[in-house]
Amino acid sequence: MSTVSPSASGEVERPRDDGLVWGLSDTLVYRLLSVVALFVVWQVAGMIPISVAFPTFIETMQALAGMILDGTMLDAYAETLKPLAVGVLISAGFGVAIGVAMGLNHLWQWSCEPIFVVLQASPVAALIPLITYAYGIGITAKTVAVIILAAPIIVLNTYKAVRNASPTLIQMCRSFQGSRSQEIRLIIIPNAAPVIFAGLRLGVAAGFIGVILAELLITPTGLGDIISYQRSIAGYPEMYAAVFSIIVFSAVMVGLLETAETRYFRPEKRAGQ
Repeated sequence: MSTVSPSASGEVERPRDDGLVWGLSDTLVYRLLSVVALFVVWQVAGMIPISVAFPTFIETMQALAGMILDGTMLDAYAETLKPLAVGVLISAGFGVAIGVAMGLNHLWQWSCEPIFVVLQASPVAALIPLITYAYGIGITAKTVAVIILAAPIIVLNTYKAVRNASPTLIQMCRSFQGSRSQEIRLIIIPNAAPVIFAGLRLGVAAGFIGVILAELLITPTGLGDIISYQRSIAGYPEMYAAVFSIIVFSAVMVGLLETAETRYFRPEKRAGQ
């Protein structure tokens, strides 16, 4: 039973509402309920059915469990993650460096910004034939597809973050006779880090899209092979299971990056949660 007690100043203190439901935060509860509601709707839609090519949620989970147990899914991920990891690492390393250079130097901005804006606006599916013509059908072509999708997001987010670093902090550094390198290292980069990390999260998500597109359009390997093959033999539960696993894996990876961002770069956000 909650009580209302007077404070030291004589004011009445209201009972604190921690926003907890069943020991969980209300935000987490609402997220779990929305996911459960989605799965229920999926199950009902598959039972109607809205299409012969639309399996129920239970059938999809059974197919997913079967592919995990027989090793099909693990082998597919081992194949898919190779170009994804290489492409994301290259995009992150060079993307952050180029974005910082663009934010600090007008010549870099004028030279590089149009290129990455055009790449971001370009339909990747239309570029796949050009990539295949230039790099063949191996891992190099798939890595290039990942970079084309991930790099522009990382570069442009980094550029905007550096360009919009707090002018007050920069002026403070200069007033204390800080050098240009100290201004960049101690003020601009730390101030831009949250937005840079957000760009990395978006770049990873875009990289997943790039690698799956490459596997579907260049040569069917990994998860793209499962999707293409199961579609051709009407194995719809297995096809949807592969797509579902991609969505879950991508969401988990982006969530882990967001957790790392909150823990190491945005302590004020963690304190407010």
